[in-house]
Amino acid sequence: MASGPPLLEARGLGRRGQLNPVDVSLRAGEIVGVGGLLGSGRTELARLLFGLEHSDSGELHVAGERVRFDSPAQAIRHGLGMCPEERKHDGIVAELSVRENIALALQARLGIWPYLSHARQKEIAERFVKALGIKLVDIETPIALLSGGNQQKVVLARWLATEPRLLILDEPTRGIDVAAKQEIMNEILLLARGGLAVLFISSEMEEVVRVADRIVVMRDRSKVGELPGNSSEQAVFHMIAAEA
Repeated sequence: MASGPPLLEARGLGRRGQLNPVDVSLRAGEIVGVGGLLGSGRTELARLLFGLEHSDSGELHVAGERVRFDSPAQAIRHGLGMCPEERKHDGIVAELSVRENIALALQARLGIWPYLSHARQKEIAERFVKALGIKLVDIETPIALLSGGNQQKVVLARWLATEPRLLILDEPTRGIDVAAKQEIMNEILLLARGGLAVLFISSEMEEVVRVADRIVVMRDRSKVGELPGNSSEQAVFHMIAAEA
């Protein structure tokens, strides 16, 4: 179990009509799962934490510093990354190559200058293709030609290239085959053991209870409680139903 002060701490973070005020924290090396049914506010929480939506209540602290993210670029500069729920619409840039897709977030973190050279992009892409076992013919292959599982690994590689302190994963295994799911889940566990803080959001409750050190339970756009990571799926559903 991770110890030490929170790397990220949200206190009463919310947005009218989208998410009621929520308290949530993550420590380095910790996987915090978010369990809840459709419409519970899981994705809304992720979007507020990453600056894709603006909060109108509460505070956000990163490594003890109070911050306000008005854009994802600010979140990235503070060491956050996010794999979005809708991979095909918000994750991949279909017309770009695997190399270009992997380089996108790192370039955003660096700003317009210094510009990542083709050689540097190639070096980074080849390193993460090997590390994550991404199956492709060449890093110049358009990402749209890859399988769903390999596309998701490319999105994960994009954020790992920024050397994040915290990674938000919203439905990271949706729409991919069982073997690719297993590979991605194993990779998430390895990343956390290496010190990365992970917010893991999934509609698959079995996945949440399997990887999480703690589980934030949500219902009707509100946090209704927390459970330890060794809880059962039934315990999560019971907490959801108990608050109905």
